[in-house]
Amino acid sequence: MEPTAGQHIRGTLPSGLDTAIRGTAEDIAALLRGAADTSGPVPGSEWTLGEAAAHLAQANELMADVAAGHDRSHGDGTPQSLAEANERALAAFGERGAEPLARMIVDQAEAFLTAVEELPADRTLVTPLGPMSPADLGAYLLTHMLGHGYDIARAVSRPHMIDRTRVELALPFLITAMPRVVNTPAAAGLSARYTIRLRGGATFGATFADGAVTVSPQPPQHPDCTILTEPVAFLLMALGRRGPWGAMARGGVLAWGRKPWLAPRFPLLFTAP
Repeated sequence: MEPTAGQHIRGTLPSGLDTAIRGTAEDIAALLRGAADTSGPVPGSEWTLGEAAAHLAQANELMADVAAGHDRSHGDGTPQSLAEANERALAAFGERGAEPLARMIVDQAEAFLTAVEELPADRTLVTPLGPMSPADLGAYLLTHMLGHGYDIARAVSRPHMIDRTRVELALPFLITAMPRVVNTPAAAGLSARYTIRLRGGATFGATFADGAVTVSPQPPQHPDCTILTEPVAFLLMALGRRGPWGAMARGGVLAWGRKPWLAPRFPLLFTAP
């Protein structure tokens, strides 16, 4: 059977991830193209709309370069160093126009998909958050676009593009990245076993022992706290776009177990990259 348009042929990316990357880039581009002015603020951010779009265009280019085998240095993997590298990159890149940035976001997402098709599934790539497989890097690209796409949607007062399917496809990156972005002061001394369940979808586990965390696609036996969360709410909390108390108040999060009071603490145990 011949592959249909947009279908991944060689199997480097999980089924549907290429479609989600391409669709998310196009959704963000559509939001930008509808913006008459990119100098306005992004809610909850120090960036303007043009700066957020420029950062996203640059990040997509960086991911495409990594997938193509180019050596790209961008911080040392810590959230603080990534933020500093982002600011330096923005200062050196002057484009803030909606149309050019929209085109660059789409083109670089497509460049990533083209490059990753040439990679074996077991290739290890050096990324800003450490070594990853091509599949995890694809999930990283998707996650990053969804977070900043959400910001851009808020800035232009339009609906965002995050949905259950895209969150599920982003999850492998989050599982990979969580141990690398632990908020060490917040996790200090904590010993606890969490089960995280996305409503209607995936389940994973996070076990803290003296502040260090192990994250696994399999939940732990006898968890101290089980958190059931609506997928979009989960991603927004994971990316620091929504606090746990607000999500719980909206009914997006439920918790139970021997220590259900640990639930609101969970998102605060990580620093969003």
